[in-house]
Amino acid sequence: MPSRTAPGPHQARASFGLKAATLAVLLYLHLPLAIIILYAFTTEDAAFTFPPPGLTLDWFGVAWRRSDIWAALSLSLRVATATTGVALLLGTLAAAAVHRAKFFGRETISFLVILPIALPGIITGIALRSAISLLNIPFSLWTIVIGHATFCVVVVYNNVLARFRRTAASQVEASMDLGASPFETFRYIVLPSIATALLAGGMLAFALSFDEIIVTTFTAGQQETLPIWIFTQLTKPRQRPVTNIAAIFVIAATMVPILLAHRLTEGSGGRAGR
Repeated sequence: MPSRTAPGPHQARASFGLKAATLAVLLYLHLPLAIIILYAFTTEDAAFTFPPPGLTLDWFGVAWRRSDIWAALSLSLRVATATTGVALLLGTLAAAAVHRAKFFGRETISFLVILPIALPGIITGIALRSAISLLNIPFSLWTIVIGHATFCVVVVYNNVLARFRRTAASQVEASMDLGASPFETFRYIVLPSIATALLAGGMLAFALSFDEIIVTTFTAGQQETLPIWIFTQLTKPRQRPVTNIAAIFVIAATMVPILLAHRLTEGSGGRAGR
């Protein structure tokens, strides 16, 4: 007779209480987003009632014709793209240095690289604005990029460093022993092994940069990214449907990269060290 084994922890069914708690957490996190999406279609333009008296797509046309929305969206995309490039470069170099080399203060440097993402954004923003003002640097797109890069570097650094630690060092050693140059070793051995980590880190950096508001406020001068534009519109009740539509763009621009980054890291985690 086949032996019977007790089901493992992963095979046990969740209790009703655990299911209810999970549902409550999901509702707590995502119900506000659902409300924003719902009221982007309402026929009301001021005080909202539930349920909405009617649904319409007219507000999308209104938002499409708003030049201020397009200007804010364009700035957000440019900042997020530039920030992602800076984060990929600096985060990868920092991860390679910390992983490949042994030097005094290596753990301290690693801690200092990670620290900005743990600090409140308002602290980072005020510090950056003070530094930029002291150096007499005019506020521009690049000051926003500098502000966003301080915490976006962290996600790239963490992803790449984790992948380096799961990559066998013998592959690099074998490549060098066979006569490959450092560039060839990086191109054919190192880069393929960290490619998905770079892509995932870049997507997370883009999402974090696109929806950042606090650091942007302190480093942007008179420029408005899309999250700041939404914040300034909250005092205008008759603009709420248009504001909700802009919020949908922010939700999509952050949710999609995060989802893709999750799928990439989930699919490659088990094969990284092989």
